[in-house]
Amino acid sequence: MTSKERFLQYVAIDSGASETSGTHPSSDKQWDMARLLEMELKAMGAQDVRVSPACYVYATIPANAEHQPAIGLIAHMDTAPAVPTGPVHARSVLYEGGDLVVGHGAVMRAAEYESLFRHIGHELIVTDGTTLLGGDDKAGVAEIMTACELILNDPSIKHGKICIGFTPDEEIGSGADAFDVAGFGADFAYTVDGGTPGEYECENFNACSAEVSVHGFNIHPGTAKNKMRNAARMAVEFSAMLPDSETPEHTEKREGFYHLCEIKGDESEAKLSYIVRDHDRALFERRKERLSAVAAYLNGKYGEGSFTLTLRDSYANMKQKIDEYPHITARAFDAIRAAGDEPVSVPIRGGTDGARLSFMGLPCPNLPTGTYNMHGMLEYVSVPEMERITRMLVKLVEAL
Repeated sequence: MTSKERFLQYVAIDSGASETSGTHPSSDKQWDMARLLEMELKAMGAQDVRVSPACYVYATIPANAEHQPAIGLIAHMDTAPAVPTGPVHARSVLYEGGDLVVGHGAVMRAAEYESLFRHIGHELIVTDGTTLLGGDDKAGVAEIMTACELILNDPSIKHGKICIGFTPDEEIGSGADAFDVAGFGADFAYTVDGGTPGEYECENFNACSAEVSVHGFNIHPGTAKNKMRNAARMAVEFSAMLPDSETPEHTEKREGFYHLCEIKGDESEAKLSYIVRDHDRALFERRKERLSAVAAYLNGKYGEGSFTLTLRDSYANMKQKIDEYPHITARAFDAIRAAGDEPVSVPIRGGTDGARLSFMGLPCPNLPTGTYNMHGMLEYVSVPEMERITRMLVKLVEAL
């Protein structure tokens, strides 16, 4: 089965994560993907195939060459809940240039989506414009599975132990929560969860969440002078004290930001929810200090306890871990070149399972999938790039 055929099979399964369920996995429908992958891995001859109680799929391909490292390949089964996750009606189109009409009024304007220029003449897989596609990360799942089948069917490909892992709930930041690093058995691993072929991602944001609770005092507006403390307005004041230039819509590359994700409330109580990001650890800590300073200043203005700030670290920049193992990067670069691309190291403006796994004792940079416009209804996948990445994964685990 080709990567394309597998991909179309996988995206037809709605495995959207849930940000509100509080369970792990966060949605029962992720089990459908897990059970399918379990069945396919067993059918192709993988060993030690198991699905954990938390919906993680594990398998191995035994080594057929000596003195080789055990290499892990990891992708996530869930899809992002920001837009409808299914039912996905995927279709294949030959892109010949210009605007690409997806369906239901959704159009990819060539002038706005620069990646399309690189894909003239490519077979692309798109949605019908009513859901996301699920290339993030079912393209990675399909590429890993196809690479494993190629390796199992061709004993001339010499390799060490290959460890396979598919995770739930990466899209809501929980993909590594119950990952069995020791049982996985790899010396190092790669997540396959990126975009453009050739891109190698070994650094990501330091990340935390910030919850600001604002406690006001409501009274009838007709008699409110010198008495009311309007929590909604106080929340807006807090937001205004953070630099407008340091938000996602005004930053790029390694520039950090404060991102106000949600604001709600009334005169009595209000709440602001932020995510805070920076590649540089020192700058990241200063961002947290600034939030604390703003809260302290406003408590001085409105009274102690008016603002309560809760900071929770989410993940750290894996670069400090990956840099300790230069052979991991060298192996990836050699495989990328063998597949016909020129490797380039790029920073992730986000995080992956690999970021957390790297701090759990499993060094784990990220590799591409050929997926674009992730998390939206204009998401698409390049079939030729999926095929190239599948070849790259085979080269990645080949004995040196």
